[in-house]
Amino acid sequence: MIERIKHILLFAEDAADEQEVIDGIAQSVDFRGAKLWILVIAVFVASLGLNTNSAAVIIGAMLISPLMGPIIGMGLSLGIYDFDLLRRSCRNYIVATIFSILTATVYFLITPISVAQSELLARTSPTFYDVLIALGGGLAGIIALGSKSQRTGNVIPGVAIATALMPPLCTAGFGLATANWAYAAGALYLFIINTIFIAFATLIGTMFIMKFKKKAYMDQAKELRVKRTIYTITFLTIIPAILLTVGMVRESYFEQHVNNFVKQELRFHDTQVVKHHVDYESKSFDVVLIGAKIDSTELAIVQKRLPLYKLDGVQMNVFQGSQSADLSTFRKLLASDTREQNNAENIITQQQAEIAELEQQLKTYNDLNALTPQILKEVSILFPQVKGVTLARGAEAQNDTLQTQVLAIIATEGPLTAKNKSQLSDWLTQRIGQQQVRIILEAED
Repeated sequence: MIERIKHILLFAEDAADEQEVIDGIAQSVDFRGAKLWILVIAVFVASLGLNTNSAAVIIGAMLISPLMGPIIGMGLSLGIYDFDLLRRSCRNYIVATIFSILTATVYFLITPISVAQSELLARTSPTFYDVLIALGGGLAGIIALGSKSQRTGNVIPGVAIATALMPPLCTAGFGLATANWAYAAGALYLFIINTIFIAFATLIGTMFIMKFKKKAYMDQAKELRVKRTIYTITFLTIIPAILLTVGMVRESYFEQHVNNFVKQELRFHDTQVVKHHVDYESKSFDVVLIGAKIDSTELAIVQKRLPLYKLDGVQMNVFQGSQSADLSTFRKLLASDTREQNNAENIITQQQAEIAELEQQLKTYNDLNALTPQILKEVSILFPQVKGVTLARGAEAQNDTLQTQVLAIIATEGPLTAKNKSQLSDWLTQRIGQQQVRIILEAED
């Protein structure tokens, strides 16, 4: 059983030639000529995707980007102690980074759209989860490159998408172009996280999974210094991400507790919660109510139950319609400026208009059906020759134009005179209330 499990987990039979793998990675390190131009184009496409908030365009840019080469090269070189390859990888990595940021900065300087979209904002606040993504992506990448069956598959493109090396550089360019240094710093930190932990995962895969032979051997003291340097850089990089993640988790828990409180405690018979807004920084939340006004005594009782929801010391601000002391805050809380909500409202409005038009058409048909027996009774008195009436709504095409009209099929006992036909037409037009009434006479012999 154990041997069976080892056979399933180990990939020695599928392992590619070690030197072939090293040579392939070494060739992907250099940035010059066509590869550099492809990088510039990929950055331009990714910037365009971030600018227009198009995830599909961003993914396409990540697939054509060759940025992964020097990063995997750095991890491999550290794993096999090939310091010439390490220098080449670092040099080309710096060149690629500079060209990427410059291209993105130029794009965002000339684009007319200067609003930070959600796809762009997502690259400004890295967390510990980004560390885990980079580690997983790096391990998958080096294992795929060292495998005969997977090296030409979709693993490397998948790693490029998952680790998202290109968007942070474009976001950094946006930050520089708009002088938003916080965006630039956050995006560069995310790029550094991806770089270090993809390289670190490659090092782990090279040394402990595939166990590549070292190109150079160092004395134990120097080898220890190299390892300490690698681990120190890795540790220092991960600390801010952990702190940001802890803050994000705390904020998420805070919002969840507030949501539970609002849902359970702010339930009144004639009053409804329209919207609530959570401010984690100030440890407070605002609530907008409509309906019957809740007196301050009852609100004070509700606020005393905040500790039951782990909201000790949290301030609850209640705004009750136009009687709020701060009307601007009330309007701000009610405002909804997201594109998705606006699109949804437009779709609903359009559908309501279509439904109203269909209802109007249905009402017209129903009105004609209900009116037909009364018309027959009245017209029989005025024109005794008339024995039957059929009313229907139709359309007539003439000279590329379409006219809607009422068709009146009149069954008569014997032919009508021209004068009677004219009188009948005028009477039906006035009685039905339509400008266009087309009369079709069916005389019975």
